[in-house]
Amino acid sequence: MKVAVVGATGLVGTQMMKVLEEMSFPVSELIPVASAKSAGKQVTFQGKQWTVVGMEDGIAARPDFALFSAGGSTSKAWAPKFVEVGTIVIDNSSAWRMDPNVPLVVPEVNLDAAKGSKLIANPNCSTIQMMLALAPIHRKYGIKRLVISTYQSVTGTGKAAVDQLFGEREGKDVEAVYPQKIDLNVLPHCDIFLDNDYTKEEMKMVHETRKILGDDDIRITATAVRVPVIGGHSESINIETEQPFEIEDIKQMLADSEGVILKDNPAELSYPTLLDAADRNEVFVGRIRRDDSIDNGLNLWCVADNLRKGAATNAVQIAQALIKENA
Repeated sequence: MKVAVVGATGLVGTQMMKVLEEMSFPVSELIPVASAKSAGKQVTFQGKQWTVVGMEDGIAARPDFALFSAGGSTSKAWAPKFVEVGTIVIDNSSAWRMDPNVPLVVPEVNLDAAKGSKLIANPNCSTIQMMLALAPIHRKYGIKRLVISTYQSVTGTGKAAVDQLFGEREGKDVEAVYPQKIDLNVLPHCDIFLDNDYTKEEMKMVHETRKILGDDDIRITATAVRVPVIGGHSESINIETEQPFEIEDIKQMLADSEGVILKDNPAELSYPTLLDAADRNEVFVGRIRRDDSIDNGLNLWCVADNLRKGAATNAVQIAQALIKENA
């Protein structure tokens, strides 16, 4: 099977190739695609060297799947051209997520939405991880309201942000990606500010959650925060359900959920951290407790590797599931 990775030399593209290998995805030919300045470079996959090509050559190869992680404007311009030659495109940018004609998919939650589509959107990294925790709760008890606070790694911004963090830490003069120092700091600012004074990242979580869960009535507010860590996003989620629940049922339901690892034992000081999730494909959930300040209130904490389940793994899992469905 021919698989193109568009943005192959970037952080997420590199992870996509790594995950394709680890999951034994049936790749007969890898087509690493990147910008013109990266064309001709070599990438390693399955113990072999593959030459990076430009967009036109990638399309000419007529891949079965194209996993895109090259930015919204690139996806808008080129994803339809891959679709035109019969390629199934799974796009990791924000370009297509809210298009009503493009499914927004987390395979453990709403894989059916992807059936028959040649263009599928990967949700935002911070949305993906919380969907695995929230979907089973919503199915059984109904979610009325969400209050979300995120603690997001600099890797979510890209390599330049990682360079800024380590440059500051080492006292070097580096080009700043963030408007303020990130080392030993916390910035309540992910993506650009919008007219409503929320950031684009915060509003992504609002709109994407409703689309994936198929419920526009869920009331959602979010604060997205950038923290000086490498790899992994953490989220504190306050949930108000429609129906009463038992805490032990919530815990058991999450423990039984595909792609979720429950780590919740305060007596033993056991709860999820970024180090648990590093290079893992699962979402870790813990600190599950009742919020007694409202009826049917619930708090939980969830952690995932943002380059893995938050991006590369989710895309590969969608492709893998589509192959299985069509087998």
